[in-house]
Amino acid sequence: MKSKTADRIATGVFVAIAIIIISILVGLFSYILVNGFKHISWEFLTTPSSNIRAGGGIRDQLFNSFYILLITMIIAIPLGIGGGIYMAEYAKPGKVTDIIRSCIEVLASLPSIVIGMFGLLMFVNITGWGYTILGGALALTVFNLPVIVRVSEDSIRNVPRELKEASLALGITHWHTIKTVLLPSAFPSILTGIILAAGRVFGEAAALLFTAGLSTPRLDYTNWNPFSDQSPLNIFRPAETLAVHIWSVNTQGLIPDVEAVSNGSAAVLVISVLLFNLLARWIGSIITKKVTATK
Repeated sequence: MKSKTADRIATGVFVAIAIIIISILVGLFSYILVNGFKHISWEFLTTPSSNIRAGGGIRDQLFNSFYILLITMIIAIPLGIGGGIYMAEYAKPGKVTDIIRSCIEVLASLPSIVIGMFGLLMFVNITGWGYTILGGALALTVFNLPVIVRVSEDSIRNVPRELKEASLALGITHWHTIKTVLLPSAFPSILTGIILAAGRVFGEAAALLFTAGLSTPRLDYTNWNPFSDQSPLNIFRPAETLAVHIWSVNTQGLIPDVEAVSNGSAAVLVISVLLFNLLARWIGSIITKKVTATK
């Protein structure tokens, strides 16, 4: 009787916690979308900030956000998955491995402002690049690399050991086993870690303030030469992202329609993150079906 009562109480507590969490999320998203959606228009999305209304549009900031996200993921995903493979399959247990794992955990817990100051020193001052997209992407790589490494390591370790042993028993090499057995099986969990890391990149502001800057040069979207100063693809130009733009318009207070611009930008940011997550999971499910031969 007591066990049934305890079970009912525990069930009620967990259901209440779930309801509270869902209510907070729904309330937060509703507030952002309701207050921001009415300020979103095609002109707001496709016009640079200097050419529309008092506060301007967010075309360049939106492009910069996706561009920095792309470059960061191109750098971070191979390094993160490679590090996870090393930690899970090649690193021998011992003090050195424990120290490496502790360093990864410490790096994952560092505040983003600290990563920004490190990026300012390494990728802005020492390199002499100044504020650049590349510097911001490298700083965000340092910020997200520990997450991808740990997720990749745990995902590979969670693959049933029998699969690996069966592959090795057939005479398949260690690397080929990792490539054809372990990684495909661990891919869904690795993809989840990558999506979480990408979401952090999209919403990050503090690290980019010190590395990518607060301004964007006048861009010519007909010029796709990556070495041109006005090209959107130039990785050595400063770039204000959408998250930084929201912070900037709210703190500087130089435009009369601050609330409209910030609310609209926040709604676009939330919608962009949501669409990116849905698209990434859809693509990931397709890849998972192909590499695992599941329906």
